[in-house]
Amino acid sequence: MIKFFQNRYVMSEDGAKNLFSAIIWSTVMNISFMLPLILSFMFFGKYLDIMLNGSKVVETEWFLYLGLSAVFFVIMYFVASHQYNSTYTKIYDESAKRRISLAESLRKLPLSFFAKRDVSDLSATIMDDATQTETLFSHTIPQLYAACVTIVIIGICMFIYDWRLAAALFWVIPAAVLLFMLSRKFQNKIHIAGYNTKREIYDKVQEGLESAQEIKAYNCEEKYSEDLGNILDRFEKELIKAELAIGAVVNVSYILLRLGLPTVLFCGANLLLNGKLDIFTYIVFLIIGGKIYEPVMEALSNFALLLFLRVRIERMREMDELPVQSGRMEFSPKNFDLEFKDVDFSYEKGVETLKQVSFRANQGEVTALVGPSGGGKTTIAKLAARFWDIDGGSILLGGEDISLIDPEMLLKNFSIVFQDVTLFNTSVMENIRIGKRDASDEEVMNAAKLAQCDEFVNNLTEGYDTLIGENGEKLSGGERQRISIARAILKDAPIILLDEATASLDTENETKIQSALSELIKNKTVIIIAHRMRTVMNADKIIVISDGSIREMASPDELMAKGGMFADMVKAQMS
Repeated sequence: MIKFFQNRYVMSEDGAKNLFSAIIWSTVMNISFMLPLILSFMFFGKYLDIMLNGSKVVETEWFLYLGLSAVFFVIMYFVASHQYNSTYTKIYDESAKRRISLAESLRKLPLSFFAKRDVSDLSATIMDDATQTETLFSHTIPQLYAACVTIVIIGICMFIYDWRLAAALFWVIPAAVLLFMLSRKFQNKIHIAGYNTKREIYDKVQEGLESAQEIKAYNCEEKYSEDLGNILDRFEKELIKAELAIGAVVNVSYILLRLGLPTVLFCGANLLLNGKLDIFTYIVFLIIGGKIYEPVMEALSNFALLLFLRVRIERMREMDELPVQSGRMEFSPKNFDLEFKDVDFSYEKGVETLKQVSFRANQGEVTALVGPSGGGKTTIAKLAARFWDIDGGSILLGGEDISLIDPEMLLKNFSIVFQDVTLFNTSVMENIRIGKRDASDEEVMNAAKLAQCDEFVNNLTEGYDTLIGENGEKLSGGERQRISIARAILKDAPIILLDEATASLDTENETKIQSALSELIKNKTVIIIAHRMRTVMNADKIIVISDGSIREMASPDELMAKGGMFADMVKAQMS
């Protein structure tokens, strides 16, 4: 059963055990609700005996009823408290583990996954789907299983007590369940359609937030609002359709269940008139008949929610089963030479991005990647840090294949500055400190000075403690890039990847930062990507990349003397 819950609901072993415990306690609580009925039957039986036989109530019997009432109350309180703890407290603990598990899965996924997913899709899975499943697992799933078990237990007892009235009472349950199960496929289809449309809404809202500037600049507000409104209208119609369809099925099932009590009335009256049934048994079945269908109705309602849950569980299962990047946690290379050997790579199957790329970037040298946009330069830099896994060939660092090294362990050896800088909504100090979490304030400010950050930080209202907004919205592009460079300087890793690191800077600041970077790159493996040819003229080796292949590779002077692609690019920029 534990394994079934783990596989069915994508739960941890502890979560499955807690769910099983919640079902047991919920079942016991349902049965404990029968205790007041038992007391009522005892009292009613005694009262009936007085009416029919003229017997008297002994004074001690009143104390018995009062004592049993107190005992039943204590039992029900004890069961309810344990049911609450196992159903809610433990389930919420599992929900917390589920969110952490999803985050851990995302942390270990290759960047190729994030290239195919947008932020709204991922955040909706972690926040919205996790919240929905948390609610259903605390308020629905244990109660559903408990209701089913309760019905079976009570049904067996009642068939033993009197199979004729039990058959009259329970025949409607298979009919109602059959009706519901026949509509399951239709309900599931409606849930999937609504779920996918809801995803479209998240995507559209995210698109509007990220592209607000472009939408305004090109007067697209009306078109954007119209498109979003159309999706919302479609979602509303799908919700109404789902509510009507599910409501109709559940209510028809309820109507079927209500036919059970008239059946008991008719059958019981017939047996009573023929002398085949005593009045007490008849009344007992009438009283229970008014209560027995409540757990059945609850189960049917929860079955509908279970289909709603299934769509979200499958989404989480999909994320849990995604292939993660892994490898050895021990990595001590003899040097930091980086070598590509016949590397093939593609973002999309059948569309090659890199073809048979081979080169060596030696420690203590600067290797520059140049070439037309879209040629594969940034892809090479990201493959070197194992942001993606290659399709063919191998990438070696210090003679060791990086595909065998855990990505987090590998990245400890890299300082990276990409053209697209990502900053966080915190202070300048903390944004730079990301490069080295245990760095002192003095170390952070020294790195900032080398990256020419002092110039603008001192003009901010609170200096290094100034909050810079989401993704550094309060800063210019050049200022954001300088913070990114300061991070790399602070990390001081043996391998430096610079992808258009000075592209957003003016000539004066670029010259200053180049001098700071010259200190940073001493005795390190450095790969620079640049479109400004003067930025790479002092490199030890230049590799010209075009259409995913290496076209030229040599020192700047050799390539200029050769008069090939690099020489043409230099001449074009000089002119």
